Amino acid sequence: MTTDFAPALEQLSTAVLALDEDARIRYLNPAAEHLFDVSRKHLLGLPFQQAFGQTEQFETAMRQGLANHASYIEHELTLAAPNHAKLQLHAVITPLQTGGVLRLLLELHPIARPLRLAREEQMLDQTQANRLLLRNLAHEIKNPLGGIRGAAQLLEQELDRPGLREYTQVIVQEADRLRSLLEKLLTPQSAPRFGALNIHEVLERVRSLVLAEIPEGLAIQRDYDISLPPLRGDQEQLIQVVLNIVRNAAQAMQGRGLIVLRTRIARQMTLLRRRHPLAVMVQVIDNGPGIPDDMLDKIFYPLVSGRPDGHGLGLTLAQDFVSQHQGSIEVESEPGRTCFTVLLPLQQE
Repeated sequence: MTTDFAPALEQLSTAVLALDEDARIRYLNPAAEHLFDVSRKHLLGLPFQQAFGQTEQFETAMRQGLANHASYIEHELTLAAPNHAKLQLHAVITPLQTGGVLRLLLELHPIARPLRLAREEQMLDQTQANRLLLRNLAHEIKNPLGGIRGAAQLLEQELDRPGLREYTQVIVQEADRLRSLLEKLLTPQSAPRFGALNIHEVLERVRSLVLAEIPEGLAIQRDYDISLPPLRGDQEQLIQVVLNIVRNAAQAMQGRGLIVLRTRIARQMTLLRRRHPLAVMVQVIDNGPGIPDDMLDKIFYPLVSGRPDGHGLGLTLAQDFVSQHQGSIEVESEPGRTCFTVLLPLQQE
């Protein structure tokens, strides 16, 4: 696209694309590259709907703009970006004559940010409610556990046959195990121990742990931005966050499938009501069956699990640990692709 105003478009913070009469992409500015997280050389010349998926919304907007020779506004246009992330956009489509050639100029404004901020507020309230619920639950379970353990010890003293004492020992040991689990998972957590860490060391630790547990049938692919700076955080907590997510993904795929661990830098992010110039984005993407729609808004609730043998605490704890790092955790899911995104702010020195 060679026009007098192309240099001006390069400076805009609004994503702009230009299409020819066949709806092929002939130009996109740096803001569009950033929005779609893709280099322009991978998109130039492609039909728009091949690059971003078939959408009746776009076809309607394009026809309206061409038919009326005027700008047409689509308030909620959903596109599948080349990295498979779904984007909700406010789009303005304007027919434009340049050098005798008819083009379509697209201005794209993300509308997901207000929605994400609203979800983040809801998640913050939910995390605080989860902590209170879990503490009350721990208190209610610990007392009867102590009684069960004491009764088993008294019963053991009355038994004459050594073989029967094995059963009482099982009761005592399982009561101790459950009590330890409650103390570790449900009672108030100690303050995180923050220090400088490399997020890729966290991911590599998780990768090696999960592949050791499931040595066959599962592939874990790396997609790292190795230029990411060190992050301040509690390494053990972050390992637990990623481990819980990856294990859930592996179990949902019954140990057979692909998981992608992806890192990127995110800019100008608002996390827990604070604006951060830079944040580390960690994504765990799997090609499993997806999360049912009726569970998608509940998976961070305690004791909610999609598996019959699940306890429903892994994602609740992950959300709690991430909030202690002043970050956020989100999920998008459809059959064949589930993506958990963890955002952690980079503290400026």
